[in-house]
Amino acid sequence: MTAGNDKSQLLIEHARLATLGAEPALIEDGAMLIEGDTIAALGPSADLTARYPDVERWDAAGQLVLPASICAHTHFYGAFARGMAVPGQPAANFPQILERLWWRLDKALTREAVRYSALVCLVDAVRHGTSTLIDHHASPNAIEGSLDEIAWAVEEAGIRASLCYEVTDRDGPERVQAGIAENVRFAQSLVSNPRPRLAASFGLHASLTLSERTLADCVAAASDLGVGFHVHVAEDVADQEDALEKYGQRVVHRLHDAGILGPKTIAVHCVHVDQTEIAALAETGAWVTHQPRSNMNNGVGVAPVEVMQQAGVNLGLGNDGFSNQMFAEMKAAYLVHKLARRDPRAMPGGLVMELAYANNARLARVFWPDLSLGELRAGAAADLVFLDYHPTTPLTADNLPWHLLFGVEASAITATVCAGRALMRDRELLTLDEAAITARSREVAAEVWRQVEA
Repeated sequence: MTAGNDKSQLLIEHARLATLGAEPALIEDGAMLIEGDTIAALGPSADLTARYPDVERWDAAGQLVLPASICAHTHFYGAFARGMAVPGQPAANFPQILERLWWRLDKALTREAVRYSALVCLVDAVRHGTSTLIDHHASPNAIEGSLDEIAWAVEEAGIRASLCYEVTDRDGPERVQAGIAENVRFAQSLVSNPRPRLAASFGLHASLTLSERTLADCVAAASDLGVGFHVHVAEDVADQEDALEKYGQRVVHRLHDAGILGPKTIAVHCVHVDQTEIAALAETGAWVTHQPRSNMNNGVGVAPVEVMQQAGVNLGLGNDGFSNQMFAEMKAAYLVHKLARRDPRAMPGGLVMELAYANNARLARVFWPDLSLGELRAGAAADLVFLDYHPTTPLTADNLPWHLLFGVEASAITATVCAGRALMRDRELLTLDEAAITARSREVAAEVWRQVEA
């Protein structure tokens, strides 16, 4: 399969096509014609093979083919935390997790570490059928050019990503200005030299590490860029306590008054928001992303997702730097709300699917306005995942969510396609040298760990 920017054609045949979208269907023994980076036609294999007899073919051999997954919030830079022993006593709360783990790890990152942590995550994304990710980066001692390192890795992998740098006051005023400059520089670079699979937003850490002056500087710097903000919001109750003590406002209201919220802004987590904040999020059109595995791991609570959904808040599903297997994130979302509310009716499978596909696809259009993801139809992006999944019970368009939640495992994923280009086929990576990346990343990670432990 070719790189998706020409009009080469490929016919995927003999697949079980789960279209999703507004009118979901399951096409048995289905076929899909791809032209360049776009789906041109779908239908029964017999019909399309007769119409396009001379087109290159890919026999799906009865595999289930879905739209590729989308991740609404991640942290590539966190890859090297896996297996790392954090010095000292275990963190007892979320502020201690930040201070003892993440704020030590990010300071240890060099530009090479930034590149390899991204590559590690991109291997993971391709292996798990995730074609589109919205990243949030921090490397206080390697700020300038850090987004270029990630962008290079993204383009090598062949996936699609929106990037930003996390501005925060915790490392001093010089790094505040350097972080602002990195956001501005990268966003402007995509205007002067558009790269179709890359986009930008303006990164902020969280209210508890952002002064009034810094927020004002960021709003001013972003005013002419045409981008929104990407900021952690009320992930832990400590964020609310800090905002109330220092500024006499709850976090969402503080950010709203500062000019941060809007239809291009991502407010990550929103675990500890009240009804007035939910109303403000809905009114501004801001996006809230839900990361249940991270919230459980950090012990911060469970976000009021269904309350926000009923209030009209735009909602998406991210992973906060956990594995890029979004099926696992969907399962966590489906289960944790039932446990937290002691109600098996909480967070129904249809709502999980809505967040992961329809809503994440709408969020992607903030960055790529003409892109149609999260569905298989003529005119949509040719972003696909193949699953060697042959259930022992009936599979229909209606019960697909419960097959994904209870039947599909990562081992079923055999192929990933982004923008018409095969990034993995028959479980073989085609764009990234996984062995070489793994070997070098072990060496780079070991040095990062030495810096953290020093």
